[in-house]
Amino acid sequence: MNELFTPPQGGEISPQRRWPRTGYPAMLTATAAWHVFVLGGWLLAPAAWPWWLAAIFVNHAIFTVAGLLPRTSLLGPNWTRLPADGRNADAIALTIDDGPDPVVTPQVLDLLDAFDVRATFFCIGANAQRYPELTREIVARGHALENHSQIHVHTFSVTFPGALTREIEAAQRTFETLSGERPMFFRAPAGLRNLFLEPVLRKLDLRLAAWTRRGYDTRERDPLVVAHRLLNGLAPRDILLLHDGNAALTIEGKPLILTVLPRVIDAARRQHLRFVTLREARVDD
Repeated sequence: MNELFTPPQGGEISPQRRWPRTGYPAMLTATAAWHVFVLGGWLLAPAAWPWWLAAIFVNHAIFTVAGLLPRTSLLGPNWTRLPADGRNADAIALTIDDGPDPVVTPQVLDLLDAFDVRATFFCIGANAQRYPELTREIVARGHALENHSQIHVHTFSVTFPGALTREIEAAQRTFETLSGERPMFFRAPAGLRNLFLEPVLRKLDLRLAAWTRRGYDTRERDPLVVAHRLLNGLAPRDILLLHDGNAALTIEGKPLILTVLPRVIDAARRQHLRFVTLREARVDD
């Protein structure tokens, strides 16, 4: 494995930025209260234990379903659009997941340079460690590097707080060491999560970011279909999702994102929309 980045002599890695946070997730408080209520009911009426057990089952089912909905805010604050602020009135964000990829990412960076567009890259920590120079190149070209977990485990949404913290914090260290900047946003693998995630993000001073529109470009091979999904109803403050890692290939064998990106950028500019990173769109309240 290549050596990790060491900050220049005399310099220090950027300090962690503290952002104001909203209150503890209402559903987490509600479920704690519900468990207390059910326990009390069971103590008062133990013969009705099947009903109390069913009440617990329903409660857990609600949280399970909520965790399968990437764009819900039921489990805590979640960016599905850019903040409603005057400076974002004509802005949209392009986010790119699962990289860096040694073949696709350099071509994506060249395309973005050609169109003078800045994007937000949600990278996987293990990939970043595998391709440190490419990771640093993302930042050097003016893009934002954010946290998409260290190893992108498929069981992320059923992970307990300790393991969640280790996974996300490992990626924080990876990106901070490589780039000198600490990520400000986190995107869960596949967008799936559980009720334990928001307290972990709060502890690590990260904001959860989902998306407004996605093209499903990891499995759809027709760039016209992907572009339509991203552009149909495109509006200011939208967050778009594409992939440089795990990108599907067109019938011609070309990474799909390379065909879709020019279409999306051209269409957005015809609507007089400008591209910003999530960091540029934030509003410190």
